[in-house]
Amino acid sequence: MDNPLIVTIDGPAGVGKSTMAKQLARHLSIPYLDTGAMFRAIAWTLGAGAWEWDTAQIQARLDEMHFGLSGIGEDSVLSLNSVPIGEEIRTEEVGMWASNFATLPVVRTFLKAAQQELGTRFSLVAEGRDMGTVIFPDAPYKFFLDASVEERANRRYRQLKEMGAPADLVVLTEQIAKRDHQDRNRAVAPLVAAQSAVTIDTTTMDKTQVLAALKDGVA
Repeated sequence: MDNPLIVTIDGPAGVGKSTMAKQLARHLSIPYLDTGAMFRAIAWTLGAGAWEWDTAQIQARLDEMHFGLSGIGEDSVLSLNSVPIGEEIRTEEVGMWASNFATLPVVRTFLKAAQQELGTRFSLVAEGRDMGTVIFPDAPYKFFLDASVEERANRRYRQLKEMGAPADLVVLTEQIAKRDHQDRNRAVAPLVAAQSAVTIDTTTMDKTQVLAALKDGVA
């Protein structure tokens, strides 16, 4: 594809990046790239404690992995080795594993190349932690979504309850705060808004208002 359109949406855990990115991608009729799911898929595939393996062992396993993408908007499907990535990666435990893997240069280098390669083949709304700063620094449209820890924990709590899944608001708040600290203070590609990004504090906004702000930003 000549000159694919890249829109980046970064922000901390639980801020609603995925929902907004899917809807914006649908509005633009382009695929949605969930880069957090790529970290989670690696974490789920390699398993608990694999982030403590030596670099060569991790690299050897990464060399066996290939990501694919199809569809648009909320119907976008990310696959690993031709197998669609499912809900098995969406637990809080796997999210913490993924955060551990995200501190490893070998993993970040591998995924940077994989994400940029997808960006050469598709127009994308790319959602993650460092899309606008590291992966697609030349993207014409960049956004950074944020919200208070308490509000993000409440949103996740409501989401889990609606799914019929067990949820503890205190534990969720602690987990999100811990991930924030790790993501914002890691040595490699810390979570930060790109200088040219439009920052949207969603703490007191509903989904319709956030989507409207995003649409205005790419109009």
